[in-house]
Amino acid sequence: MAGESESRAPRTPQGAVRPGTYGERLFRPQDEGESDRTDLGALVYDPMTTARLRQLGAGPGWRCLDVGAGTGTVASWLLREAGVAEVVAVDRHTTFLPGEPVDGLTTLQADVTSDRFGPDLFAPDLFDLVHARFVLMHLPSPAELVEKLAGLLAPGGVLVLSDAVDLTTDAAGDTPYARAMRAMWQGLRETIGTDISWVPRYPELMLAAGLESVAAEIHVPPLVPGGPLGRFWARTWDRARTAMTATGVVDDAAIDEAERLLDSPGYVGLSPGMLTAWGRRPARP
Repeated sequence: MAGESESRAPRTPQGAVRPGTYGERLFRPQDEGESDRTDLGALVYDPMTTARLRQLGAGPGWRCLDVGAGTGTVASWLLREAGVAEVVAVDRHTTFLPGEPVDGLTTLQADVTSDRFGPDLFAPDLFDLVHARFVLMHLPSPAELVEKLAGLLAPGGVLVLSDAVDLTTDAAGDTPYARAMRAMWQGLRETIGTDISWVPRYPELMLAAGLESVAAEIHVPPLVPGGPLGRFWARTWDRARTAMTATGVVDDAAIDEAERLLDSPGYVGLSPGMLTAWGRRPARP
């Protein structure tokens, strides 16, 4: 069955162009305000992430790997609130991670797509938790990445992956907000290769990677006028404005109108949600 699932796993189409990567052509850490934009997203999604990690048992004695750690909010929670023994916080750009020593925290600049990311960096059977949020959706070869991350787990360890799912485009009406979201996803796909179409297949990919007790959930946080989520999307659209207008779906005026809706008490659109899937490596007999 695993071989059959693997054969159906999504792959980048032959000839597809992935001209850039997250943090280079878009969302560069050196751009002013990028850490603030990242923290706005964390403010919204951290409570959902940490609740799931706590329910999965994250706690004293656990060794954890946080891939795409961003500003380190999840790594900090694991150490401060969950009381885990160790967190290795990995990102391609560690600019926003603590520069001063923190007990239990190791920061590592590394690329999860690199061939070196794996046994060359980490001892086998090392981590009780491997977590990645809003990372794999920006990267090619999802089946290979899920298998790679699952391979870093200790027996009984859990892999937790979260990425975006969108309820605002195909089924939504033709509103300025929905058009902006369509333009954003298309622009990100064409500029840095972001592809959320395969995210609902996380559970299938985890089963194919040999994990068990696989499950998933979706959270759709509300758009509250003036709230952190609306500010996050507005700043994201401003960062991606050139890529969005290049699609022909929106122009600058349409993006401005969509941003005004985010602050309007009379607007009740849905935000893209976050799908979280998890699975455990089988324990040794």
